[in-house]
Amino acid sequence: MPSVAATLPVSEIVPVKSRQIDNFKIGSDQKLFGKLEFIGGIEMSSSNALLGAISSIRFRPDRKSFLAVMDTGHWVEGKIKRDQKGRLAGASDLTVTSMIDANGRSEQVKERMDCEGVALRDGAVLASYEGLHRVDSYPDPGFARSGPVATLPLLIPEQSLGGNRGLETIAVSPKDGPLAGGTAVVAERSFDTAGHLLAAVLDGPRKGVFSVVRKGPFAVTDGAFLPNGDLLILERRFSFAEGLGMQIRRIRGGDIKPGAVVDGEILLNADMGYQIDNMEGLDVIVEPGGDIRIIIVSDDNHSILERNLMLEFRLVEIETAQEKTRTM
Repeated sequence: MPSVAATLPVSEIVPVKSRQIDNFKIGSDQKLFGKLEFIGGIEMSSSNALLGAISSIRFRPDRKSFLAVMDTGHWVEGKIKRDQKGRLAGASDLTVTSMIDANGRSEQVKERMDCEGVALRDGAVLASYEGLHRVDSYPDPGFARSGPVATLPLLIPEQSLGGNRGLETIAVSPKDGPLAGGTAVVAERSFDTAGHLLAAVLDGPRKGVFSVVRKGPFAVTDGAFLPNGDLLILERRFSFAEGLGMQIRRIRGGDIKPGAVVDGEILLNADMGYQIDNMEGLDVIVEPGGDIRIIIVSDDNHSILERNLMLEFRLVEIETAQEKTRTM
């Protein structure tokens, strides 16, 4: 479509209806899955067709407000609601706003605005894009009414990134972790010469390119750091033979450094016998008492055959002093 000059981006309130999901495994009341405990979830729908295509999510410090992005080139702002037991119960009406690129063009230019990842950094919102591969920095507050104020160097050669297989994951590490606040990116399905997934730390003391071992048919769709600096990555599988699948992998922060090839423990693996869909977004929330929550969301591709899901788990593992030492 032709480029559109946008002095003020289009913003719209999208009403949301939510249905609670009590069990993660279909037909079972099982709650513990390895080191993750299922807390609850919601399925979201709307009379407005704009809802959907959520590709990444980040929660604010209040643990209720969130910022998400759609791969259609939109910001999404909203809040979660909880019931009396603390389980996800719904989402407030969402504010959906067209993203603006450096040339003042909106989401109507799809090849420039295919946003796949979002991350929060002091005073900035970082967004990663496929098609025209880049990481743009927007002011925070003010991101929804602004074009990018800077573009971060990718470090990964652009010609190595596939057209629809680029930077799905962008995450900012904790300042007191091994990466000292560095920003990490991981490609969905773009590989180095050994067939590993391309990744990089874009800034900080461990700035440089590294690789992530590819796990079979899975593609990386998002990631977030734990408080100790370990990186969780969300991975999706789809095939006509096996259907949908997802897994969450934990990579030790101490292993991430220039030139490294990293792998990690699989915390969760689920197929179509579970309440999953096209899972694309993941974030980590730390509760005041120290509990670590993991929230994942799906991208329905604006298809009536897919669902907008938000699922919440609690990390139940207790890290030993020896394990903590290995992350440093």
